[in-house]
Amino acid sequence: MSGPLVHGWCPGALRPMMSGDGLVVRVRAPLGALSQEQIQCVADLSHRYGNGLIDLSARANLQIRGIREADHAALIWGLQEFGLVDQSVEVESRRNLMIQPFWKERDITQRMAIAVTMALAAPDAPNLPGKFGFAIDTGSAPILRGSSADIRLERLGGDILVRADESARGVIVKPDMAAQAAIDLAHWFLASGGAPEGRGRMARHLASGAVLPDWLASDEMAGVEAPAPGPGLHPKGRLIALEFGQIAAKTLLRLAAIGPLRLTPWRMLLMEGVTEAPDLPGLIHDATDPRLRIDVCTGAPGCPQGLSPTRDLARALAPHLPAGQSLHISGCAKGCAHPGPAALTLTATAPERFDLIRDGRADATPEATGLAPNQIKKAL
Repeated sequence: MSGPLVHGWCPGALRPMMSGDGLVVRVRAPLGALSQEQIQCVADLSHRYGNGLIDLSARANLQIRGIREADHAALIWGLQEFGLVDQSVEVESRRNLMIQPFWKERDITQRMAIAVTMALAAPDAPNLPGKFGFAIDTGSAPILRGSSADIRLERLGGDILVRADESARGVIVKPDMAAQAAIDLAHWFLASGGAPEGRGRMARHLASGAVLPDWLASDEMAGVEAPAPGPGLHPKGRLIALEFGQIAAKTLLRLAAIGPLRLTPWRMLLMEGVTEAPDLPGLIHDATDPRLRIDVCTGAPGCPQGLSPTRDLARALAPHLPAGQSLHISGCAKGCAHPGPAALTLTATAPERFDLIRDGRADATPEATGLAPNQIKKAL
């Protein structure tokens, strides 16, 4: 049997991706933030043109699912009205920014995010692969190192450390030079052969033997990484988790009436200025909820690569997950929900049949094969 199809790029709004339930339209919210009007816009468009389901991606983007091809142009028109579409496919594809969500107006993080956004929209911006991304992690301590990115901007006192992912080497610059340093590093990545055939990631490029340029001369790291937060109160408001990173349009619409949102890479939304937890379907407020320890993809039939449904299995297994144990459930060997190794991985091989992998990726050699859901519960 042939392996799953690898697209090598991520969907956008102007360049959507066909899935098993229709087009997936990814909304890259400017600065990772949505006003109440923009939240209502996304919810209304999802209800009108899609299947009413919206994903929050691991790169802190929203994905409107189930869009009919005939309705795509109308959807884009609606998004444009609220400033949620880039000026071109090229700019949209390059603007893969992940921003630590606790920034304040006019602070260094907001300034860095705006500067990098503008640099990526310039006519001479590098033509980067669709999965290549930047992490603006310039809070008091880095918090995004566990999230996928290729070039990282981190705070070092009053300066900015710009470095390649999976490397301690970087360059320390003043904030007004950081965006250009990040763009220069992106140009080096392309010039040194990091994206053959238009695909490539920084960590893989360095692992293959690529030598970073001499101007990345510093090996000073930007402090100890802060742990990823859980749901609950935070200085900027309240973090609420989404069950397996998905929210219904009708629930999102009710959140629009409460206040603006920040998007995070942790399957959580930050509700600005909110203290009370909204009692709405699909929201998780308890940091000990076992569903927060399960990474699960869309699975069949929503994903054409999925060999089995996954989310109902995740719900069924959550109460049986041992304390402290994490689990990755993948509808195929691509492992989109958790690309790296996981303590426990279940990879679908047929409808209602999964291979069990320990301490490996979704495509690793399994410990047990062809397990039915009832057998999986016993294994856990």
